[in-house]
Amino acid sequence: LGHEIFGYKTQSSRKALCIAGYILSCGALLLLFYWKPEWDVWANCIRCSLEEADIVLLRTTDEFRVYSRKTVTWISVSALIRSRSDYPATAGEDSIFSKAIMKPSLQVKSIQVQKIRYVWNICAKHFQKVGALEDHHTCSAIHAKFGSGLTCNEQYVRRVICGPNTIDVPVIPVWKLLVKEVLNPFYVFQLFSVCLWFAEDYMEYATAIIIMSLLSIFLTVYDLRQVRHLTFFHKEGLFLISGKGFQELESHHLVPGDMLVLKEGKTLLPCDAILISGQCVVNESMLTGESTPVTKTHLPQADNIKPWRMHCAEDYKKHVLFCGTEVIQTKADDRGVVKAVVLRTGFNTAKGDLVRSILYPKPMNFKLYRDALRFLMCLIAFAAIGMIYTVCVFALNGEEAGEVVKKALDVITIAVPPALPAALTTGIIYTQRRLKKKGIFCISPQRINMCGQLNLICFDKTGTLTEDGLDLWGLLPSERNCFQDIHSFPADHSLPWGPVFRAMAVCHSLIVWEGKIQGDPLDMKMFEATNWNEGQGSTHAIVVRPGPKASCAPVEGVTILRQFPFSSALQRMSVIAQEIGGEKQVFTKGAPEMVAMLCRAETVPSNFESKLLLYTAQGFRVIGLAYKSLQAGKQSTDLTREEVESDLTFLGLLIMENRLKKETKPVLEELSAARIRSVMVTGDNIQTAVTVARNAGMISPMSRMILVEANKIPGSFSASITWKPLEENKPEDYRSLLALGSGQYHFAMSGKSYQTVAQHFRHLLPKLLLNGTVFARMSPGQKSSLALKVAHAGISLSEQEASVASPFTSRTPSIACVPELIKEGRAALVTSFCMFKYMALYSTIQYLGVLLLYWQLNSFGNYQFLFQDLAITTVIGVTMSFTGACPKLVPYRPPSQLISPPLLLSVVLNILFSLSMQIFGFVVVQEQPWYSKTNIHSACLSANNHMENSSSISSLGLHGMRDEAHGQTDNGYKSYENTTVWLLSTINCLIVALVFSKGKPFRQPIYTNYVFLLVLIGQLSICLILVFADIDDLYSKMDVSIVPRWVFFLLQIFLLVLCLQEAVIENRALWLLLKKTFRYHSKSHYKRLQRVLEQDSAWPPLNETFFSDSVAISVEGNMGGHSNPTFDSNEDVF
Repeated sequence: LGHEIFGYKTQSSRKALCIAGYILSCGALLLLFYWKPEWDVWANCIRCSLEEADIVLLRTTDEFRVYSRKTVTWISVSALIRSRSDYPATAGEDSIFSKAIMKPSLQVKSIQVQKIRYVWNICAKHFQKVGALEDHHTCSAIHAKFGSGLTCNEQYVRRVICGPNTIDVPVIPVWKLLVKEVLNPFYVFQLFSVCLWFAEDYMEYATAIIIMSLLSIFLTVYDLRQVRHLTFFHKEGLFLISGKGFQELESHHLVPGDMLVLKEGKTLLPCDAILISGQCVVNESMLTGESTPVTKTHLPQADNIKPWRMHCAEDYKKHVLFCGTEVIQTKADDRGVVKAVVLRTGFNTAKGDLVRSILYPKPMNFKLYRDALRFLMCLIAFAAIGMIYTVCVFALNGEEAGEVVKKALDVITIAVPPALPAALTTGIIYTQRRLKKKGIFCISPQRINMCGQLNLICFDKTGTLTEDGLDLWGLLPSERNCFQDIHSFPADHSLPWGPVFRAMAVCHSLIVWEGKIQGDPLDMKMFEATNWNEGQGSTHAIVVRPGPKASCAPVEGVTILRQFPFSSALQRMSVIAQEIGGEKQVFTKGAPEMVAMLCRAETVPSNFESKLLLYTAQGFRVIGLAYKSLQAGKQSTDLTREEVESDLTFLGLLIMENRLKKETKPVLEELSAARIRSVMVTGDNIQTAVTVARNAGMISPMSRMILVEANKIPGSFSASITWKPLEENKPEDYRSLLALGSGQYHFAMSGKSYQTVAQHFRHLLPKLLLNGTVFARMSPGQKSSLALKVAHAGISLSEQEASVASPFTSRTPSIACVPELIKEGRAALVTSFCMFKYMALYSTIQYLGVLLLYWQLNSFGNYQFLFQDLAITTVIGVTMSFTGACPKLVPYRPPSQLISPPLLLSVVLNILFSLSMQIFGFVVVQEQPWYSKTNIHSACLSANNHMENSSSISSLGLHGMRDEAHGQTDNGYKSYENTTVWLLSTINCLIVALVFSKGKPFRQPIYTNYVFLLVLIGQLSICLILVFADIDDLYSKMDVSIVPRWVFFLLQIFLLVLCLQEAVIENRALWLLLKKTFRYHSKSHYKRLQRVLEQDSAWPPLNETFFSDSVAISVEGNMGGHSNPTFDSNEDVF
């Protein structure tokens, strides 16, 4: 999250006034300042420059604009450097450490934001992040400045300023957590309610609320302990070079700029580090979820003025060892040891970023939560009206002031249900359990509701839509610039010995790990086809030799001297290899079009492009192979990648078959039927991607593909963009197909074109994304900017139980989890709406009933409240959410906001019906001939005194006749009005729960929720027992008198009206007709754009080329650690 920063200085006079305010308000002002830190700062401090500030106020730059208060602290380094009169600048004058130390006090001014420390840069006049090596260093500068380590003095200074290299999440003590939870506005309201209920002897429900709150706190503690378990770090002894030679040091003492020597064997990395010599193989599954080992190469000693990251571009990660990953193999070069410079420590590391994304999740802009807060404000306003009414009624009738205050405050706890937030989360908790049973794990439960609104899914291709493994289908060798006969796999005869065979045997990044050959699936299949084996040579170099099943080869083996790992930016990999006793050769494999560009033109067949199109159009993955011989006497370590990968000889095309997973097509068809768009984002060839998209059902047979090509014009700052149909041998007239609508065409573009469009044709990007379906040859950075950083939810397909790299992890590695997640998300969202409507109506029904009784200075009894609050509402709140998701995805989404006409109309009409029914009952009971305001047994006495009129009395439906001789004490609540209104409101709550518990189309029918139905039947039975049982002790306890039977007739009418009302309000066809009649259109940006493009006959401009202006927009992505969909750490400076 970006932040704005403001400087403030504490003023003594203001602080004294605030302290007086705290005392006079009995702490209420302090509580308000706790909730609103900006008010605290504005009240206690005066605005000043950041340089003078002792308090800073941070404000997020997103739409939430959340404030946080930070105290400026001072770090003293005088004890470390005062012994030297002339202290040398740490690692050069351009270091932040030399720019942050104030002279002569030798202190550093700092603040800490979300576990990251920032220090004041005296020269630049801003706060700058420490704990990471500065970005401006060039490749040669890193080797020169940090290649021999830091001096002891530099280490000590950096250690004090940066802090320890740990990712520690301390468990908050229970008492602190309790205080923090209690100070939450919701819990403060709960505490207020509980105190009021205890004052009114309403012990039972108050106790129940306390128990639920303690349970909530226990779950919070448990979650924090889980995070601590995730981030626990084992400290290891590592060798590092200092000015005085080798020294073993504990990992928490490491600082940016230290140099590590990586020993042989497995090592868990305690920090992010840049490899400056040797080579490593790393397991990065903790960060990426990918179990394939990754090869890391050392940073080149390039002598230029570009910062090292800009020089390496997107391949900078190939030189970085990330914290939390495991080095499983090291290979030293001619310099003898494998060395790395510490790049980032603590929470600045890639692992630290992931942990911070859990501790400080990115706030979600979800309409439901915003609307819930607004609705809550409306209920509070509603309660304020009730308070005024209560004060007027009770004061005018001469009640005591204390009683008036208690009754008025009681109205707030009735109108605003304290259990509302808990009720909204129950649906999410049950959904999380159902997802877990389906093998989908969630570390961000609040995103489940978000999944109910998804309407676009981006998929990777290999391993997601297609099988992880590739099958070797064939080899198309090339000799003397002509393609030869294809060699199919598996074949009866093996490949003949030659350059192609050698390329397949050595041009890979496979390693032997735990006795098995491991690495990229493509490399595995290619190497297996040779029937050779891999092992270690005497100098730690990898040696491949013929296996038992291999054909006869004229060499003992081939040694891989040096690897240039696969680069997504360069779209290729290369190795330098040498036959035992033979010459050195270079072998390259990669994207065919890229490999062909590196080859001598005379070695590339003239029909290269047509052959490539032939196989990619069938959905094959095609790899180009090339080689050249190196001149004798040249050291492989001295050669640059550019020198190695030039003037190559084209060897041929390797054709791999990547089959679709069996679940892919049915899932994509299901999503398409539900009008959920599917998009493919892949690093593969564009034609292969289009074919796979067609075969998978992502593109319908009647739709056409349009290739969007954008290129920068050489020697100019402008660019061109062209739309042209992909040739698919279809004779139909293209314009006639386009006339069918925007859904009949799809755009495909490469990563290079996407980057150019983003820079030069920014205004066209929304139009292209609206119908973009295939994005091919995309680099990881481009994938991140297109999908990962803007995604509302991410799913990792991993066999591990849970992954911190994504909010959701599916144990089953197939996309079958996607529709399941959407179904459950929709069900959870609808459940949240149902619960909100029910809780709002329940509190309003009770509120109206109490206000009616207040007119007679009466109210519900404690056990009447308890029955409604605990036995009815709490049990319904728990069981209503048991209803599961509907097994079928419908082609529309549930509403995303509470402030929508159907829902508002439903709530308002229900309130009016409830009010009408209660007023009707309240008035009609007073009109009965047996009614007496003072004698609650008047109806019974009337029946005893006038036996001759028994038939007429019976027709009135009187029940529950009791004699005064029982001597029951009256607590003042018992009256005919009380009984009538309470019974009407209680059964009203049951009816509302039944009607609001929606089933189809997003949830299963209500009758499948057996527990909920049994609860409703049980609650209704208890109500009927109260009416008909005539149990004196029970009646006395519940403050119930006789009940007229016409109440049930009234309730039947209400149930019928409510069902009819819901049937009309929830009628989707009716609302669509109203929208069409009144010409209402969605205001969302993409819907508006879609309507505009449908009416634009000139879009898309087929076979036309546009040129941009000479101004380009920079779209440099975040150069930090691994891309993280939930957290974007892009804040180096305040």
